[in-house]
Amino acid sequence: MPMLGLGTWQNDDHDECAESIETALEMGYRHVDTAQAYGNEAAVGDGLAAADVDRDDLFVATKVRNSNLAHDDVLDSAEESLDDLGLDRVDLLYVHWPAGEYDAEETLSAFDELHARGKIDHVGLSNFPPERVEEATDILDAPVYANQVEMHPYLQQEELRAHADEHDYELVAYSPLARGEVFENDVLADIADDHDASAAQVSLAWLREKGVTAIPKATGRDHIEDNFASVEFDLSEDDVARIDDIEQTTRLVDPDWAPDAWN
Repeated sequence: MPMLGLGTWQNDDHDECAESIETALEMGYRHVDTAQAYGNEAAVGDGLAAADVDRDDLFVATKVRNSNLAHDDVLDSAEESLDDLGLDRVDLLYVHWPAGEYDAEETLSAFDELHARGKIDHVGLSNFPPERVEEATDILDAPVYANQVEMHPYLQQEELRAHADEHDYELVAYSPLARGEVFENDVLADIADDHDASAAQVSLAWLREKGVTAIPKATGRDHIEDNFASVEFDLSEDDVARIDDIEQTTRLVDPDWAPDAWN
């Protein structure tokens, strides 16, 4: 899984979304993240089709919405997602939230079926605390590949990072720029000046130093390009330590809250 991906939350204008996917892929991105609840899988599919990138070089992830987590609904909605995306398989399919129609045994058995059929390469979880990751691990035949959670310099997720290391799964960070709040931090601004970079690039590089994949949302070419430039430099140990020491804690999404609009 490439450690920098393009997030598509709220990118719900069809043409703009498709164009942003095509732009990102032709710029060098190879990881695209979407979800049934975002309402843009068809637009993402059009962007994938328009880009001159071999399918085997892409890593495409989507998520099953809360209301589709009953066993048969997982199977049916996954097929619909594949149709919308124009793919015969996705690299990673997530349970979007352990909420709504989620039942660990019923839901995850459907994910195992999709994995066995070759419809999904990997099983993912999203917004799962450690104890629910362990429950899923015990139930699934396929390994848990990733857990997607909010993570950024204001929410450093030490417990989940340690848990992921111990149990050998990937962490994927959504809202890795704290929805723009990283631009207000003096530490990040100072480090950015030292590297002739942006605070966004510093935050993404910090996540990479922690072994965490980031999927920042971007629609315009400038932001897509700025985020992608984060792969071109490394932070020093001192830089990382200064970010680790940021005292502000901000959680933008309560992991126990599943938005009704995504049901």
